[in-house]
Parts: sequence; C-alpha cells; structure tokens
Amino acid sequence: MKGLSALMMQALEGLKIDTLNPMQESAIEAWREGSDLILLSPTGSGKTLAYLLPLLETLKPDVQGVQAVVLVPSRELALQIDQVFRSMNTPFRVMSCYGGRPAMEEHRTMNGIHPSVIIGTPGRMNDHLGKANFDASTVHTLVIDEFDKCLEFGFQEEMAQVIGQLPRLKRRFLLSATDTEEIPRFTGLNRTQRLDFLNGEEEVSSRIHIYKVMSPVKDKLETLYRLLCTLGSKSTLVFCNHRESVERVGKYLQSQKYPCGIFHGGMEQDDRERSLYKFRNGSCHVLISTDLAARGLDIPEIEHVVHYHLPIQEDGYIHRNGRTARWEAEGNSYIILHPEEQLPAYIDEEPETFDLPEETPKPSQPEFVTIYIGKGKKDKINKVDIVGFLAKKGNLKKEEIGRIDVKDHYAFVAVSRKKIKQTLGLIRNEKIKGVKTIIEEAK
Repeated sequence: MKGLSALMMQALEGLKIDTLNPMQESAIEAWREGSDLILLSPTGSGKTLAYLLPLLETLKPDVQGVQAVVLVPSRELALQIDQVFRSMNTPFRVMSCYGGRPAMEEHRTMNGIHPSVIIGTPGRMNDHLGKANFDASTVHTLVIDEFDKCLEFGFQEEMAQVIGQLPRLKRRFLLSATDTEEIPRFTGLNRTQRLDFLNGEEEVSSRIHIYKVMSPVKDKLETLYRLLCTLGSKSTLVFCNHRESVERVGKYLQSQKYPCGIFHGGMEQDDRERSLYKFRNGSCHVLISTDLAARGLDIPEIEHVVHYHLPIQEDGYIHRNGRTARWEAEGNSYIILHPEEQLPAYIDEEPETFDLPEETPKPSQPEFVTIYIGKGKKDKINKVDIVGFLAKKGNLKKEEIGRIDVKDHYAFVAVSRKKIKQTLGLIRNEKIKGVKTIIEEAK
C-alpha cells in the first residue's frame, strides 16, 4: 500500500488488514491536504479506519494530554472504536466514556493512563469537560462519527457545548451514512472538503437478495420461528420497531427452545454487552433488536437480516440491510408480511416469495457456549492466560476455544458446546493465574 506511514502500516498489521478500500484511501489523502473533512459513506463500508488511520498522523508522541476527541451517538460504538484503536498497537493510549457507569471511575482511568484519544457520547464528554477532568487546551482534533445519527438522537445542544469547551481545535472530521441538507453552524467547519461515497449503496444492494415471507395470520411469531428454523445456524439479525416487541419476540422464541439474544436501548448496559458478546462469538446465532443494532456495531459475517417489522423511513431499511453483504460478501434480507400488510412505497420492486417448508426443522444449536470468568485486565488476566488455563486445566484443544473478550473486571470466552459440561467440571475449583474466581456459563 503506497503512501502509508510506518505507523499506519503498523496499525494495519495489528488489525490483520492487507488492503484499504478506495473510500479509506481517499479519506487519508484528503486529510493530508489540511482542510476539515466531511465523509459520506454507507453503513459497513469501513469508516472507522477512514478516520483512525489519518488521525494517527496528527498525534504527537511528545505531547502529554488528550489530543483528539471522538464523539459518537452510543456506548456500543464508543466501545467498538476503542477496541479497534487498541488493536492497532500504536504508542498512543485511548479510552472510552459513556453513561451507565460511574464518571469517577472514568476520571481515575484518565489520570492513570493519560490517553491521547478519548471516545465518548456527548453527554458524558460534557460531564468530564465541565469538571475539568482533563485539559481541553491540548485537544486539536475533533471527530464526530455517525454525525447524522447524533443529530437524529437530538444531541445538537450537547455537541455544541462540547465544541464550545475545546478552545484550540484545529481540525474537524465528520462522518455520516446519509447525506444531510446542511451542517449546523456549531460544528465550526472551516475550509471543508466533502467526500461522497453514498453511491456505493447501489453496489451493496445488488449483493443483497430480498425475499418476502407471508404470515397466514396477523401475529407473525410462529412464521418468524419457522423461518429461523429453516435458515439454520447462520448469523441472523431480526429487527423490530419497538423495545416491547423485541422482548415479546425474544420470550416467544425462548419458550419454543430457540436460542436467541435480545438487544435494545432500555436494557442494562451489562445485559446489552452480554448479548452482543454471545452473538459475536457464535454462542448465539440470532439477535432480536431495535434499530439500535442497525448501525455502528461491528458484527462480521451476518448472513441474514429479518424485518419482523418494516421501518417507517427508507433510511432505516437501508441501514438494516447494510448489516449484511459487508466487505464484498453477499447476504439475504427477509420481510415478514401478514395478510393485511402492504409493502411501503420505498420498496419499488416486488420481492421474491420465500416459501417455508411444510415440516419445520428443529432449532439448530450454536457451536459454542459462552463462559463468564469473574476476573479481567485489572486483575492482570489476559487472553493468553485464559487460553493456557482452559487448555491445561480444562483439557481443551485450541479449536475448542473460540473468541475471548477480556474487560477490566471480567472476561467472556466461547467454548465448544460439546465440551462445556466436561470443561466446567474440570475447572470448577481451579485458580486462574493463582487467583480463585467465579467461572460459570454466562446467562
């Protein structure tokens, strides 16, 4: 890859990425020209790297203090970007800030690690700035990821307040998956360059196969169950329009012994994170969600998207479908309709009908089960420790251990379903790295 700095190459090596797409290359080139930047690109096109890579070139290793602030609309996106930045293995430290956990704990982390980059939601960022928890005078770069979503969520005043407390901003980088008629004045954009890659949506839609599934009755629960059983064990996102519907669908599927997770904004943070971990690591292949999961979450290799309810606006439909067919892959989108339901005007072509088999297959069981370990980074536990512990004490082979996520005070690890009982029996009273802790199947 020509024109990339040694630090960028190191970052890509840490992420195990060999090539950049044209949008990412254009963003790097445009950022180097020195102007503020607006990047419009579809969901799933790789916008996170499009700003993190050029951001590396603006960070100075000899500066003590926060140099860049990244504003995001949700805690999930903050955590995801935080993880990507850490995986880049650069000399710069990063941390994420968001509601739902004590601000004092975040303040202690700031004082302990001295981050160069802080990623946060607007409300929590204002909390830290208002209390002068970090020196705002060293911040020279502002990124607003999913700017359109921030506006949609009503964060205008909070974003304006954040920007008003950053007195020495030199560069601004706004990213959006939809075009906005005008950029609010409070952003302070100056000498702006605009990169528009939204026509890529047509290319994405050509890789998505759209089907309609007819429900014989108005209540679609049984039809959804039959569809999911038919689709088998491939990773599937089911979208509902309301939190209550997510809960209802989840309870019904679980009552039918169908393994699934739920995800919506009304859940406790720990429960939301746990659902995502299980979905990402393959111990739960179906996630029922509101549009909260339509954007911003890095969930690779989703093969199927199911619209239990169709969204009111076309944008929502596009973003939901954008969860599949990512990175040149193909995907499938299913629309469940009851007899009185019509397709909205934004779907201009009649989808092909997907006929369900007369005999419904049994629900498929995920390959992995998630184990909860009650110790994490703060207890000096890392992924290598966990793999060694499970191999030595749990008698597991490498291929029987899946994805591992280590947080500050706990960890999740995917273990082969075939070996879960044997493994839990072997490690029940064992210590990990000399420390006794809770080890159990994650609920």
